[in-house]
Amino acid sequence: MLVAKQLADLITLSRMLLAFGLAWLGITHGPAGLPLAAWLMIANWTGDCLDGPIARRSRVYYHTWIGDHDLETDIVVSLGLLAYLVAARYVDLWLAVAYLLIWLAIFWRWGILKSLGMLIQAPIYGWFILVAVRDAPTAGGWIVIWITAAIVITWPKFPKEIVPGFLAGMKQVWKRRH
Repeated sequence: MLVAKQLADLITLSRMLLAFGLAWLGITHGPAGLPLAAWLMIANWTGDCLDGPIARRSRVYYHTWIGDHDLETDIVVSLGLLAYLVAARYVDLWLAVAYLLIWLAIFWRWGILKSLGMLIQAPIYGWFILVAVRDAPTAGGWIVIWITAAIVITWPKFPKEIVPGFLAGMKQVWKRRH
């Protein structure tokens, strides 16, 4: 019998595999795959919003490797999206390589902290959203609608937990800089 925790892990695992699908989409379809990439990201973000609450509702409480690496899954998905953007020629390869090298140095120095994990994703997602709104307005519009709905639905959590948690994490990084 499938318990909620296993379902949550299955969602997280499918999100991890989605990263490779995004890269493949960029290689095989290039810019023509942008609307599909947008819908895949909406599916990814929906799964990301659901996997944690589903796992917490499980009658059986235990840790799994997949569940313990949700942040790394988020990072891998953003890197899959970056690979899509490079393969579709929305981002220059050398810019992406420089970006990755900078982040490798940051993670090597401070480790993969939650706030840094969130920060590596932000420019990739921001650029993708701009590209989608510009070049695939219908799909890009659905991304904007989805993000707005997610913020509204989770509103108390966003200003009271997400933003303060991110800022506290960045403060921790700042203190550990030496």
